[in-house]
Order: sequence, then structure tokens, then C-alpha cells
Amino acid sequence: MKGISDEPPFSVCLLEGVTALCDVIDNHISEQTLSEKNAFFVADLGVVMRQHVRWRTHMAQIRPYYAVRCNSSPTVIKVLAALGTGFICTNKSEFELVQTHGVPSQDIIFSGVCKQLSHIKYAAKNGIDLLVCDNEAELRKISRCHPNAKLLLQVSTEASGPDDDMSMTFGCSLKDCRHLLEIAKELGMQVIGVRCPVSRSCEDAQVYIHAVSNARCVFEMGEEIGFNMKVLDIGGDFTGSEAHLKSLCSAVITTVDLCFPPSTGVSIIAEPASFFVSSAFTLAVNIISKEVAARDRQDRARDGASAPDEPEFQYCMNEGVYGSFAGKLSEMLIAAPSVHKSAPLEAPVLSSSLWGPSGDDLDQVVERCLLPELNIGDWLVFSHAGAYSPGQPLRAATDSPPPPVFYVISSRDWFEMQDTDLTHEATLKNFSLVPYFLNSCQTEAA
Repeated sequence: MKGISDEPPFSVCLLEGVTALCDVIDNHISEQTLSEKNAFFVADLGVVMRQHVRWRTHMAQIRPYYAVRCNSSPTVIKVLAALGTGFICTNKSEFELVQTHGVPSQDIIFSGVCKQLSHIKYAAKNGIDLLVCDNEAELRKISRCHPNAKLLLQVSTEASGPDDDMSMTFGCSLKDCRHLLEIAKELGMQVIGVRCPVSRSCEDAQVYIHAVSNARCVFEMGEEIGFNMKVLDIGGDFTGSEAHLKSLCSAVITTVDLCFPPSTGVSIIAEPASFFVSSAFTLAVNIISKEVAARDRQDRARDGASAPDEPEFQYCMNEGVYGSFAGKLSEMLIAAPSVHKSAPLEAPVLSSSLWGPSGDDLDQVVERCLLPELNIGDWLVFSHAGAYSPGQPLRAATDSPPPPVFYVISSRDWFEMQDTDLTHEATLKNFSLVPYFLNSCQTEAA
């Protein structure tokens, strides 16, 4: 195995031959058997590249913009910049991060419902002109601090399900759009398009169709008032499933072509953030305590694989919702993990719950799952851990550093990424190949 040298303090390991991601996880776990057993991520950058190729295959006319808050790993930012994505930022630190990797100001959108004045001024000073706005107070604030801004009017979308009230929280209503457009005209601001913030949990193509249709109405209002409307952001942090992407593609593309045909010259963009990174990251955590809990008889029906007289276990892990599982605080579903050990085929699976190390009642990662009986020191592996997990989560409750991230890419994916016409050579040349063994690879803190 060799590695791809990256700028300090991290590098990327190049996997050659039959070496697989599970081998990397095994290696790092075995390294910790005689030392502290710390959680860690393994990230396959080839997955990020392949997801980008899938996007370009199915959504060729829609340019992806990556929301940095989904996963702020500098390595991920560098790869996506090389692949030509734009970026959605919500604060100054995110601006600085993407600009460090050569992303031009015109490829950055300043999003966020409430923007700090100092961050708006920073954007103005650094040529970041494309800003999202959805209310009069924000509009007047931007006009004072960034009079040359180009605005995307954020319009609310209908709820994608009975439990999704996002449309009541983000974006102005369709009936309020004309008022905001008229205020923008009075202030001498430029409104150049519309953003439709479709929920990342939405899997209903009809929501996207409705959002695009509403955007067409707002475009017509803006053009009547005198604005040059030329950008449509359909939002939507799409899931990583190719089947989901295909199911949306036909309906969304058909509606976009109908409402915004190429002859209009409108640029269509979207925000597939977790689509790129969720399946690329795997998190390994260690069991640090174990308790047997009294079984609640009314819940026995949910534990079909466990007999009523079998115990229920509560396991505490060295990562929780105040760390790498921070997405749980925003009600993101955490899937049950796999066990990193060979259990006997006849070993029973038992009702289990998984908790973080804080001792807080909110620090429950998985409410209920079925696992073989575990011991302190055993490892659990969570796949699809790349979205809203790595980065700078809340650490006050655990007083521990974030887990390191070990980056890998197969030699095949690496050379395909260099050969593809989707990449920017100027960015990729920042990576260089050097001889590296897996256990010598440096890491980047999450």
C-alpha cells in the first residue's frame, strides 16, 4: 500500500491490489489493542468521486453546490473543489475553508436564515456576492452591509410529509414574494433568482415539481418588476441512493425543462450535500460500559428475535450525540451498527440500546437494536457516517478530542479521478503520490 501525500497535517492512503476498506478498519483497531481504544473514522474518497459521477450522469444540466456544514473535512472540500462543485457556506470560517482550497468567490453562495453583520461585510470584502434572503429585515441588513450583493429569494416549499414542517420555518411564502421584490427594487438591490429549500428527508418528486412551479411564478414577478432572473436553486440535500436519484431525475428534469427551458438561459443548481459524503465515511467506536436493564414487558413485541426471559443490554460507547452522532439532536436517524468481531453462528441476538459517554438522558444514539451480547472493549462499526457527523461537533459534555479521520482511496479510483474531464487539474496537482504504508498514514482530526 502507498499513500497520497497531502498538505500537513493529513495524508490519504492509496489502497492497491485486494486491500479493502474493512482491512483498513481492522488495521486501525488492531493498532489500539494495547493502547487507548479511541473512536475513529475511515473515509473512502473514491466514494465521493463516484457519487459525483452519478450526479453528473443523471442530473447533467444541474450543477451541484455542496453545503459545507454537512461535513467540513478539508480533504472532502479539496476533492469536491477538484470535481468542480460549488459551495454553500453559512459563516466566515466556512468561507475561509473553501477559499483556502482555491474555490473562486463566484462559486460560493452565502446561505443561512440570519447572517451576522461581520460575516456579510466579510463576504462583501472578498467578492462573495451571491446571498440567500427570505425576509425584509434580512434584506435591509444586506443592503446596508453588501449593497452589491446578488440575491436568491428563498421561497418556502410545501411539507414533504406529515412530520415535516420545514415549509413553516424556512423561506417566504409565495404571496409575500412580490412585496420583498418591490422592497429590493426600492433599495437598489439585485435579485437574480430563487432558492427552494426542499428538506433533505424529502423523497417525494411532487414536492420538487411544486417547488419548481412556484419558482417559475416568482421569476415572472421579478421580471415584471425589472430584475434579471437567471439562477434557480432547487435545494434538496438528496439521499445517497442512486435509486432515489433516478426516481427524482425524470420528474424533476421534465419540470425544469418545461418551466425553465435552455432558451431562457437560467442556470439550474442543487444542493446534494449528504449525497456526496454519507456513504463515504465509516465510524468505529468502542464499548466502554455495559449494563443489564429490566425489560419493559409492553415492548416485548418489538423484540421478535429475543425471548421474553432474555436480558436487555444498555451499552455505552466512547462517542455520542455530543460528538460524532450530533445529527441525532436534529432527529437524524442513526442506523444500527455492525459488530466488529466474529460471533458464533448460534449466538443469540438480544435487545440492546446504545448510548454516548456523557451520562445525559439525551445522549442516546440508538434506542433499540438487536445485537449479540458484547463486552467492554468490543468495537461497533457504523456505516454511512459522513453526513452531519465529522467536523466540529459539541464536545463540552465529553471533554474529548474529535476522532481522527483516516482517508483512503483505491488506486483505480485515484487514477480515474485524474483522468476524468470532471476534475480541475489545478486543484488535483495539490495531491502527490509518495510511498506510504497504511500504518504510517497521518490523519486529519474530524
